[in-house]
Amino acid sequence: MTEVKTIELRDLWRRYTEDGDRAARDRLVLAYSPMVKYVAGKVASGLPQHLDQADLISYGLLGLGAAVERFDPSRETKFESFALQRIRGSIFDELRSQDWVPRSVRAKAKAIERVTRELEAEFHRAPTDDEVAEALDTSVEAFREDLSKIANSQMIALDEPWTLHDSSGDQVSLIETLEDPLAQDPSGALDDSERRDRVAEAVALLPEREKLVVALYYYENLTLREIGEVLSVTESRISQLHTKAMIGLRGVLTEA
Repeated sequence: MTEVKTIELRDLWRRYTEDGDRAARDRLVLAYSPMVKYVAGKVASGLPQHLDQADLISYGLLGLGAAVERFDPSRETKFESFALQRIRGSIFDELRSQDWVPRSVRAKAKAIERVTRELEAEFHRAPTDDEVAEALDTSVEAFREDLSKIANSQMIALDEPWTLHDSSGDQVSLIETLEDPLAQDPSGALDDSERRDRVAEAVALLPEREKLVVALYYYENLTLREIGEVLSVTESRISQLHTKAMIGLRGVLTEA
């Protein structure tokens, strides 16, 4: 956040929410704008080089503006947490609208998701790389290369809206429903106990290393490179683990 004192922020929120002061709204966007650069940089690290980070920042600013307009300061929610999801969502929405992901990558992602879901149902646990590769009639090396391609497309992420298997058919960002494994009171992360139980069951199927990658990336905000240093593996391998975890979760929790 830019150098704006807490007391000034409170005044800006009051002026905007109570008086509809557009100048206060614009000042709030400016004050929180460093969040957009941070999120855009994190997203850009996994995208092809021809996608300009400046474009991602412009997409994210739209999300930040929407977050300021929708945020209710009277609620027990930190604006930063509220805004991060909308900034990320705005960036992903624009990327999806451009539909730049190659069809071959989409096809491989769907095949891996289908096989992973079938093996999870058979084994009642997350399948290993060897098991998925065998079911796909490919080598482990080729399977991991496909995971890297999917990761580079940013197709699989907790930030994206997924349609859950329940009567509502709601589209939600999984990170909005996933319990924080590092939180002191994770039971407060969800209002819907049924959805919480289903997400918890899906996460429980993940191997320990994949659970840790999810926790460090989404809740501790470590980069893939930093997680690699923590786990003493390459950034590329962490990217593969993250993608495999997302495919496993989506296969269990979303519509085919």
